[in-house]
Parts: sequence; C-alpha cells; structure tokens
Amino acid sequence: AVAELRAGAVVAVPTDTLYGLACSASCSEALGAVYRLKGRSEAKPLAVCLGRVADIYRYCHVRVPEGLLKDLLPGPVTLVLERSEELNKDLNPFTPLVGIRIPDHAFIQDLVQVFGGPLALTSANLSSQASSLNVEEFQDLWPQLSLVIDGGPIGDGQSPEYRLGSTVVDLSVPGKFGIIRPGCALESTTAILHQKYGLLPSH
Repeated sequence: AVAELRAGAVVAVPTDTLYGLACSASCSEALGAVYRLKGRSEAKPLAVCLGRVADIYRYCHVRVPEGLLKDLLPGPVTLVLERSEELNKDLNPFTPLVGIRIPDHAFIQDLVQVFGGPLALTSANLSSQASSLNVEEFQDLWPQLSLVIDGGPIGDGQSPEYRLGSTVVDLSVPGKFGIIRPGCALESTTAILHQKYGLLPSH
C-alpha cells in the first residue's frame, strides 16, 4: 500500500467509521484523481489523515490545548484547524483551514507512519451516494483504484450511525467550537469540548 501511495496512486482503506479513499496529500495528480473518480466538486475539501497527534503541529497552527487533541484523537472525529505552510498548496487551495483525521484503526495509523507523510482521505463512494461499510458497497470504483484493502465490515456492517462518518468540528477560532457535520460521535465530542475544556459553541 505504501509503494502504491508513493507512486501517486489512490487506494481504498478501512477506517474506524467508513471505508475511505486515500492518496498522498503531497501529490497534486493523485488529489485530482480522487476528485475525478468520486465525481466530487473541487470546492469540497479533502481531510488529511495523520498517524500521531504530534504530527498535527507540523501541518497546522494549533490554538487548543494538547490534552484536547489527545482526548479526541485517535477517534471518529475530524478536527478543523488552520493549516501550515507544510501542506501541499494544491490540497484544498480555496481555504486556509484543514480537517485532520487520526482514525482509531491500527492499520491506517501504521500505514500513515510507514508512508511518512500526510494522506488525503475521503469516503469511498461516489459523491452524494451512501457511504460504505464494506468493500462490496463501492465496487463500481474498484477498476479506478490501484489497491482495495479489505478490512472486513466496519462496525456491524450496517449500523446507520457508522454511515454518518466522523464528527467534523471547527476549532480554528480560539475559545469556540463549531460543528460542521454531526457525524457519529457528536455527544461525546461536544461533552469533551464544552464541559472539560470550556469551549463555547460558535452558533
């Protein structure tokens, strides 16, 4: 999988919430391929998948306590932070922010660490179609992928809450949090942000 990613390919991977499509975040051609094969609007950002919380400081300007990051990650949450100059300018060029994912899934954490750089990550499905909890559900995309890693069904393979994907939280404004997508971990995430760290909802 690492060899394919280094060669600029798009691969399908299991995560803690859904099956995803991953490619090197540093490879502009691969980023374009992800948008094409999903039929996704180029105005919709891709998340960045990292292997460890420590890596976030390289790719983002962090204005929340490290404990907060460690309370939420790894886990089914995407944290939206201000991006640093380290990220490829062709990744989401229309926004100064970036969504960071560290899935609670040993395979993808190992994959990112062996790869040695950020991966762009999005759900493995055509845009606007249902998200995938097993590899058969996105078999229309298989011919366009270099590799499909079958980690078996995610969750019980059908629970609707898994299909919601990760909870996406904007932490780019100091002292505030904004829920961009409720996702599958809304209550636990909100409790940590509000009760433990005293952040206020931005809406």
